[in-house]
Amino acid sequence: MQTLSIKGDKTKKYICSEAYKLFAEKGFKEVTMQDICRKTDLSRGGLYRHYENTAQIFSAVISGMMAEQEDEFSEKIHGSMPAAQILDDVLNRYEEEMLDSGNSLSVAIYEYFSSPGVSQNDDSILQQYLYSKKMWTELITYGMHTGEFKIVDPAAVFDLIVFSYQGVRMYSRLMPVQRDIPRGITGQIRNLLLSESEIR
Repeated sequence: MQTLSIKGDKTKKYICSEAYKLFAEKGFKEVTMQDICRKTDLSRGGLYRHYENTAQIFSAVISGMMAEQEDEFSEKIHGSMPAAQILDDVLNRYEEEMLDSGNSLSVAIYEYFSSPGVSQNDDSILQQYLYSKKMWTELITYGMHTGEFKIVDPAAVFDLIVFSYQGVRMYSRLMPVQRDIPRGITGQIRNLLLSESEIR
C-alpha cells in the first residue's frame, strides 16, 4: 500500500512539473486537461485519478512552489555572511529570472487568482508575499545592524523589490525586455540599500 502511495506522489509531482511548463507558456485559462494528458503521456483516466481539473493542478503547482521556498537568507545570516554579499547573490539571480519569460507563471497566476471564486478562497499568494516579506525584512534589518545597509524602512523596500520584480516578469511575457531594465532596477535597489562604503 505504501508503494502505491509513493508512486502516486511521484506521478503527482511529475504532472505538476509538466503542467508548470504549459502554464508558463500559455497562461492558466488556455491550458486544458487534454493538453496536460498530451504533455505527460498519461491517459485521461490516469490524469483524473490524481486531479479533477486544471485549477486543482495549478493550485498544487503553487503550493509546491511555496513548500520548496526555503528561507534562503536565514542560514546565511546566522552564518554571519555579509549582508551585502547575500543581497548581491539574490539580486543577480533576480536579474536572470526577470529575463526568463519562458519560465514565468506571472500571467497564469494573474488569470487563476482573478477567476471568480478563487480569489476569495485561496490566499496562497498572500501567504507567499508575507513569507517573503518576513525573509527580506530580516535581511535588511541585519544589514542595517552591521552597518552595510543604510537606515531604511524594510517593509517599504521589500514592496519596491517584489513589485518591481513581478512587474518585469509580467511585462516580459508581453513584450521584449532588454537586460538593461532588470539591471537598472537591481542597481537602484543596491544604491538604495548599500552604505557608501559598500557601493563599488
